[in-house]
Amino acid sequence: MRPPLSKELWFSDDPDVSETLRFKQWNGKERSIFFQPSSFYVSPEELMSSEHGGVSVLTGKKVVHMDVRENKVKLDDGTLISYEKCLIATGGTPRNLPSIERAGENVMQRTTLFRRVSDFRSLSNLSSSIDSITIIGGGFLGSELACALARKGRQTGLEVIQMFPESGNMGKVLPEYLSHWTTEKVRGEGVNVMSDAVVKFVSYQNGKLNISLKDGRQVQTDHIVAAVGLEPNTELAKSAGLELDGDFGGYRVNAELQARNNVWVAGDAACFYDIKLGRRRVEHHDHAVVSGRLAGENMTGAAKPYWHQSMFWSDLGPDVGYEAIGIVDSSLPTVGVFTRATEKDTPKSAAELSGTGIRSESDTGEIIQTENTPSPVLPQSSPPSTQQKETYGKGVVFYLRDNIVVGILLWNIFNRMPIARKIIKDGEEHSDLNEVAKLFNIHEE
Repeated sequence: MRPPLSKELWFSDDPDVSETLRFKQWNGKERSIFFQPSSFYVSPEELMSSEHGGVSVLTGKKVVHMDVRENKVKLDDGTLISYEKCLIATGGTPRNLPSIERAGENVMQRTTLFRRVSDFRSLSNLSSSIDSITIIGGGFLGSELACALARKGRQTGLEVIQMFPESGNMGKVLPEYLSHWTTEKVRGEGVNVMSDAVVKFVSYQNGKLNISLKDGRQVQTDHIVAAVGLEPNTELAKSAGLELDGDFGGYRVNAELQARNNVWVAGDAACFYDIKLGRRRVEHHDHAVVSGRLAGENMTGAAKPYWHQSMFWSDLGPDVGYEAIGIVDSSLPTVGVFTRATEKDTPKSAAELSGTGIRSESDTGEIIQTENTPSPVLPQSSPPSTQQKETYGKGVVFYLRDNIVVGILLWNIFNRMPIARKIIKDGEEHSDLNEVAKLFNIHEE
């Protein structure tokens, strides 16, 4: 499970966490990042003779060709494997910046594209032995890593710089006022945040990396982490005759996640048809879980469409977190309803109350905040003043398309995803989203 690689593993007190890969969830319970223990799996040689079937994992091999008509795949060592049903869950590969790729070997050797266990291990070791790390990217991964490294840096003196082209953290997801507020929280964790930063070129001189920005700013650092998105792994498209989506990338599949006869796709690599929200491709842990389960059921004949909305979450330390569902895109009109938070309204407290860690599921001083909202029936207000900023303690942000709620973000409100899921599934137009926000019990003390 990838989420702990940028979240809980960094907050472990165990000095050997890079080896054990075990972590304490916010609720104090310990677990491994691995989906199942190795004892769960059957060896490939014994799979066909196993009395009750099972799951085998073949490591160190790559599928290089797929024959859909003959129901066979070819491995890089020439081995042929036949199948009755096949699921493609090839995930994606982290993108790099062209300016880094052009910069030469010295720069590439000092750049991490954060994705694997080995990346966590090397970055964890590096963070204890160098003076400065610069994270390029203002999304989930970049912001989580920045906060995690900054917290670790309080003991070691590590300088953590985060730069991105948007005006605030999570700028592509959060409405601007909340993005800027989040940036202040990230700075409060000890991160030197540089917004509106577009990298022009990178060089290596005198033992340091030099990052030159388009506006003339210069940054010296020891190591770069590029967290600038993912490219879905679709190399099998040509041999398998599978359609790729020109807008979203990934293998184009139907609402049942089927690409062709006997072939399904799940996870990051699937561009699927959501019967409520239209065509989408989603890169989150819970989507991998939900889509993998649905594809597996459909491979055994269930014929179910994708309608159970997956959620995603991000925690910037134990005190600020959010959960979201649907199309959460800052370019959409949004309406936000906020109130003051209590001590219960943190990821840590929520996990302690619910007993889960990995999430796959009076005068309130209330603020209603809207952005880009064309409809006159929705509440309007100006951006918050400095004095009001602290009241963004907890709240709900609704994302609208044609006045219909297509996405919901719960800010420091936890374990309310079924309510959000139902609102999106119903697809109704609401004249007063302040009333809808009350469904989430945001005024509970």
